[in-house]
Amino acid sequence: MATITGEAARAYNDLVEINKTAAKGYQEAAEGVSSPDLKSQLSQFSQQRAQFASELSQHAQQFGISVEGDNTIEGVVADAAAAVHRGWINIKSAITGQDDSAILGECETGDATALSSYETALKSNELPAEARTVIQKQHGEILSAKNWVTQHKGNR
Repeated sequence: MATITGEAARAYNDLVEINKTAAKGYQEAAEGVSSPDLKSQLSQFSQQRAQFASELSQHAQQFGISVEGDNTIEGVVADAAAAVHRGWINIKSAITGQDDSAILGECETGDATALSSYETALKSNELPAEARTVIQKQHGEILSAKNWVTQHKGNR
C-alpha cells in the first residue's frame, strides 16, 4: 500500500469538506427553487456529493487518514474549507426572493470552487494511484453537474 504524506492527507480532508458543503448547498438550493424538475435534480446532486464525501472518507481510512474532526495540521484545511464554503455561502441570500436562475448561479459558483480544489489535489505527485482514480472520477461527475447547472441557468 502506498505511503500517505501530509499533502495527500490534506487533499482528502479538503475534498471531504468540499463535498459536505456542496451537499448542504445543493439541498438548500433544492428547497429554494420553484421548478419541481429542478428540485429533483438539485436533490440528486446533493445526494451525489454526500456519497462523494462518504466514499472519500472510507478511502482515506484505508490509508490510515482520519478525516473526521482533525484539529492538528488540518488547520490549513479548515481555511481551505472556509474558502470553499464561501463558494456556497451566497446560496441562502440567493434563495430569498430570487428566481431559479440566481439560485443555479450560486450552485455554479460552488461547483467551480470544488473543481478548482479537485484540480489542485490532482496536481499532487503524492497521491496514490487508487486515490487519483477516485478523485478523477468525482471531478468528472462534478464537471458534468456544473455543465448541467450552467445549461439550465440559461434556460430560466
